[in-house]
Formats: sequence, structure tokens, C-alpha cells
Amino acid sequence: MRADVQNLFIGIHMLYHAHEKDLTLTEMLPELENLGYRVAEREVKQELERLSQENFLTAHGEAYSLTGTGIEEFKAIQGKLEVLCTEVLKPVKAAGASG
Repeated sequence: MRADVQNLFIGIHMLYHAHEKDLTLTEMLPELENLGYRVAEREVKQELERLSQENFLTAHGEAYSLTGTGIEEFKAIQGKLEVLCTEVLKPVKAAGASG
């Protein structure tokens, strides 16, 4: 997976987890690795900082919590993912098949 696409997915995972509870770098890194992402601590920190700059997360000490803007963004993402899943998770027709 391309790095830019992976970073978008990681951001979505972070918003989801922040919706459930506050995030920390030390908890998020192994969680992302368990999901199959190949990430370094630096990359996870950069994504947390980017989400904070976008006002989706707010930092307090070592933890990050979801903001009102983050909640709205997460809801918008959920809607788009629902549509995307109905398209991309359908069986793919063979090339040249009519249908």
C-alpha cells in the first residue's frame, strides 16, 4: 500500500479509537501493528500531530482526545466508507466480461 494511502487509513483508525477512548502513542503503535500496518513510532507521532493540527484531536499530556470537529469528521468518514464498501467489496468481474 502506498504511504499516503496508508496514512489516511491510519488516521481513520486513530479517529475511531479516539472515539472510543483517549489515545496515546504507546498504545496506538502496537494497535496499528496488530492491524498489519508497518509503521515506526515517528510516523504514528506525525499522524497524531497532523490530526491535532486539523483540530480533530487535542493533546493533553501524553494523551489525545477527540474534538467536536473530530467527531463530525469521523461521522462523515463513516458515511463515505459505507458507500465505498458497497462498491469495493463486491466481487470483481473478470476483464472483458459484460454484465
